[in-house]
Amino acid sequence: MNRPRHAQILSTGRCIPERRITNAELDARFDKPVSQWLQDNVGIAARHVIADDQTTSDLVVAAARQALERAGRTPEELDLVIVATDTPDYLSPATASVVQAKLGALGAGTFDVNAACAGFVTALDLAARYLATEPDLRHVLVCGGYAMTRFLDWDDKKTATLFADGAGAVLLGAGDEPGFLAGRLRADGRYHGALGIYTGGAHRPATPERVAAEGKPHVEFVQRFPATFNSEQWPPLIHTVLERAGVPLSAVDLLVFTQLNARTIEQVMDVLGLPMTRTHMVMEQWGYLGSACIPVAFDDALHNGKVPPPGGHVLFCATGGGLAMGASVWRVTPALARARE
Repeated sequence: MNRPRHAQILSTGRCIPERRITNAELDARFDKPVSQWLQDNVGIAARHVIADDQTTSDLVVAAARQALERAGRTPEELDLVIVATDTPDYLSPATASVVQAKLGALGAGTFDVNAACAGFVTALDLAARYLATEPDLRHVLVCGGYAMTRFLDWDDKKTATLFADGAGAVLLGAGDEPGFLAGRLRADGRYHGALGIYTGGAHRPATPERVAAEGKPHVEFVQRFPATFNSEQWPPLIHTVLERAGVPLSAVDLLVFTQLNARTIEQVMDVLGLPMTRTHMVMEQWGYLGSACIPVAFDDALHNGKVPPPGGHVLFCATGGGLAMGASVWRVTPALARARE
């Protein structure tokens, strides 16, 4: 009789580009200061920007190598590489294939996930289910990569002040002890026109005429959506996934959210009745990292001693353009504790 297979988090990694842009530098660019507003309303003090000779796959590969090294694994041991990104190296083929080649993981399958900023949690959910059901899979690399500054209009205060670049990676392995406990994906597609890069695809090709009139493809806020969307949607999503996992809210040691707005995270933690010590935020120092923000925040929490010991519980909760949402509950296993040491 075959023993049940469970996905476990073995290790983490991250890559933050070197170039740092402070709020003060943006103050000098715009006609009105933005520093105080960003600190008070969003919680961002600085952001890091990709170098001219880098691309999304370079950031992902650096984060992946760190995760592999911490787990004592080699690229040749990878069976599947999943990259969550909405700033891919190319429209086609998948950035995961580029990452596979740069890592030298030529025995691994590859695909990208584009659920915007909910992409990492979506990819994590898929990877966990692959490991549970595919007996030939032993190691899956799940990455979030973000190079949104390549798609910024630096004269647009609404976007230039928020977005940043980076990558995070999580190595999953199959084991006898449960790691992944439950996941839930949701969306409200009525707001697919709220935030995104709307030029460059089949609907609005980047023709010379369009680029001349509107500029290169760039991220923009278009359709209005409720400002309270996340603070209203995250608590019921969290309760639903915890019920599936059979884990009470009181037993969740760490919650890691999409790192777009510190005030929203504070509101959600208040609604849940949990202290802020049970979450971890990185947007103050690194800005908004989109599909990379949750793995980067989790990696930072892990290596700052905020991830619980084996037997503890971690919950990831995300929203991205679309509007796509996802939540995922995991039990910490001894393998992850060893990777932290």
